[in-house]
Amino acid sequence: MTDNKRQSFRKARTILTNKKTVKRARIAYGVAWNLFLLFLTIGVAGGVFAAGAGAGYFASLVKDEPIRSFESMERDIYSYTETSDVYFADDVYLGKLRSDLDREIVTLTDVSENLVNAIIATEDQYFYEHNGVVPKAIMRAVVQEVTNSANASGGSTLTQQLIKNQILTNEVSFERKAKEILLALRLERFFEKDEILEAYLNMATFGRNSSGRNIAGVQSAAKGIFGIDAKDLNLPQSAFIAGLPQSPFGYTPFTRDKQIKKNLQPGLNRMKVVLKRMHNGGYITEKQYKDALAYDITKDFAKPSADPLEKYPWVMVEAEKRAVDILAKILAEKAGISEKELAEKEELYNKYYMLAERDLKQNGYSIHTTINKDMYDAMEEAKNKYPNFGPDKPQVKEDPDTKEEITVMEPVEVGAILIENKTGKILSFVGGRDFKKQELNHATRAIRQNGSTMKPLLVYAPAFELGKASPGTILPDVPLHLDPHDPDRIWPKNYGGGFSGLATARFAMAKSYNVPAVKLYTEILKNRPAEYLEKMGFTSLLKDDFVNPSTALGSMANGVTVEENTNAFTTFANGGKFIDAYMIEKITDKDGKPVYEHKAKPVTVFSPQTAYLTVDIMRDVFKYGTAGSVPGKLKFKTDWAGKTGTGVEYHDSWIVGSNPNVTFGIWTGYDTPKSLQAKGNLTYSQRTNYLWASLLNAAYDVNPSVVAPKAQFKMPGGIVKKTFCAISGMLPSETCQRAGLVETDLFNVKYVPTQVDNSFGAGRYVRIGDRNYLAGDSTPGDFAKSGLLLNPDYASSLAGTNFKDAAALIPKLQRWSNVIVPDAKLPENGKIPAAVSLSASGGTLTWQAVNESDIIGYRVYWAGGIKAASIRAGTGLSYPAAPGNYYVTAVDIAGNESAPSNYITIGWE
Repeated sequence: MTDNKRQSFRKARTILTNKKTVKRARIAYGVAWNLFLLFLTIGVAGGVFAAGAGAGYFASLVKDEPIRSFESMERDIYSYTETSDVYFADDVYLGKLRSDLDREIVTLTDVSENLVNAIIATEDQYFYEHNGVVPKAIMRAVVQEVTNSANASGGSTLTQQLIKNQILTNEVSFERKAKEILLALRLERFFEKDEILEAYLNMATFGRNSSGRNIAGVQSAAKGIFGIDAKDLNLPQSAFIAGLPQSPFGYTPFTRDKQIKKNLQPGLNRMKVVLKRMHNGGYITEKQYKDALAYDITKDFAKPSADPLEKYPWVMVEAEKRAVDILAKILAEKAGISEKELAEKEELYNKYYMLAERDLKQNGYSIHTTINKDMYDAMEEAKNKYPNFGPDKPQVKEDPDTKEEITVMEPVEVGAILIENKTGKILSFVGGRDFKKQELNHATRAIRQNGSTMKPLLVYAPAFELGKASPGTILPDVPLHLDPHDPDRIWPKNYGGGFSGLATARFAMAKSYNVPAVKLYTEILKNRPAEYLEKMGFTSLLKDDFVNPSTALGSMANGVTVEENTNAFTTFANGGKFIDAYMIEKITDKDGKPVYEHKAKPVTVFSPQTAYLTVDIMRDVFKYGTAGSVPGKLKFKTDWAGKTGTGVEYHDSWIVGSNPNVTFGIWTGYDTPKSLQAKGNLTYSQRTNYLWASLLNAAYDVNPSVVAPKAQFKMPGGIVKKTFCAISGMLPSETCQRAGLVETDLFNVKYVPTQVDNSFGAGRYVRIGDRNYLAGDSTPGDFAKSGLLLNPDYASSLAGTNFKDAAALIPKLQRWSNVIVPDAKLPENGKIPAAVSLSASGGTLTWQAVNESDIIGYRVYWAGGIKAASIRAGTGLSYPAAPGNYYVTAVDIAGNESAPSNYITIGWE
């Protein structure tokens, strides 16, 4: 050390050791220390105060939030809605039910690792490290909120987002945020990280799919955007989907109209951001990052596709309605409410229907229908190509917007349904012409009059079952007065006019005569045959339908659906057992467990004998009856039995046909009832019949073995074939056999006729004009004729005592030409007829009729009393005489003859 340095050191030490200096230093130190302690105390106190105030404020924000249990939180975070799926028969996927949001639940193990990493890197990079919240992120978000920063970075973890969406709301407030933090911390205590992540992946929304529908959950996003499952997503696809939650509808590639957006750049830019974060987070390598950036994601976008509701609207809507109805009954049953009580109380039904509707749309059920997709498609195509529906007709309606009357053109609509007999499965149906113009399902929901298709259901089958008729029963098709409300008018009348006389039940059914059907129906009305309709599934019958004779012709207070009407005909194909038609095979929950499985409950309606006899007479409808031209329009042959029908004023046209496998029914008509008659080469019934054939041909092309079985209807035991008299239906007498008026038909062995025919026999009659009267024992033979005479008592028993035109009973056919229908005996006046006044004109004798009611004719005599001629009353009052002297007498029914008239001489020219 140098001297200078030593000297400087000594001076410094002198100063520092100086008492005054030391004192001052001590004082400065004390002040500084006290100030430090003061500020430290103030800082700690302020921090404690701030922390206390903050804690108090936080507590005040969450004071109303209940302490949630594990079960409560589990229920809430997994309560996201999942859209239910609909399937055709044989598990052919149709699509998702109508919903505001399509969602399909998936497990974490079925999600691509790329997508999981992309979501974590983008939405919550510290997900596996934090306990539900990231304080630093929260503080940053709070500062940004307080300072109203334009660069808000957000502070929510995946756990918090799950809480916000599943338990709380999207409300922007400190209270909601505080509750969100509290619940996020609690959720992390209850659940594993992977459980939380899986819930988030199923909860988050992802914009629209290629059908233009809103989607949620990564499985729906993967399917809806790329057409693949979430487990099969590659890296670029995963990054694209992971970027969507920030702005689902801003980044989604699809429009509401099912088109790819013209400007995809926002979504592509967001995908690049996600890839950058994955690279920065170490989830992907540099090469993977660059390859993904170069990948053309747009080529993977699913092609715009039609909403299932657009392609199969009637199937989707019908499946939904039936599934809701089924679930409503299940929910009600769980609540202790019977199906009967549910049906009878509208308020109850509405309540459980609404609950079931919500249940179906939220809980991811799978609805399996019986509809054969290929068959349905083929029938739709055939319907769309059919050229002969008939003309559109004008209809005045009220404009729903302006409330003004406008005229619209209504098309002929159609409803058709194909049912498998033995199971009741609805294999296919046609709901209408165009769902966009008319959403009503005409096959299952439209209620219309079923016309003459009612006859086998309500008249002939019940009459067979009750033993009141058989196929060979003779029925009158003549003018009758069967309207109880207007007994003076002739009712009913046949379509096309005219009457045919006596007809068997078989023939009357085939030709669809109205009078025989109503006449037979009035004879069984006291047995309440409409109860058979109830057993066969008719649900719209009212009180009047049970007593009104017009019900026999299909005129009901309300009507019947095509499904109900067609379904009823399957009863005959099933040997008399009704099996209710159905469309929902089963409903399973999202875990695949059955919630509902259809079980058939056959109802015995008719005996096998009645069913077969009805089938057999309906065969003739297709052989020579009102559907006789239909088999020629089919491309296949099978054993058909069925019935056609026409509603009042030609408003409805029907044909229903059964074979051993299936029953197919069709209706055509206008939505606002109006006549189907129109000018053209085809009648309204031909248009309907040929459409029936066209639709069946289409179904046959898809599945020939189902539509056209080789087997025929099997005749059960208890049926015999018997010969009967064609006039009465009784056992034929010798007279009937000699006249050739016998027929053979099938009978239920219980109801085979036992009486011998007494409806007609050989006898004498007198014909006056165009009327015939029974001859008495004393009626002169020159005025009486011999022939086959119908018993007047039989005619009265058949057509009624008020029926006066018994001759109308005899069909105008050659083999009936020898059958005479006499009136009762001509009443005798008990007197000798008055004499005739005779005159001549040239060589012709003429005279005036004797004004007495029992005169049957006149005799012309030569003066010597030799009879020259017998002139029947009503055939003329003259005689071309040869030269000679003549007189004339009048003869009555008893054989009494008047005194001779004056004499007239006819001379030689």
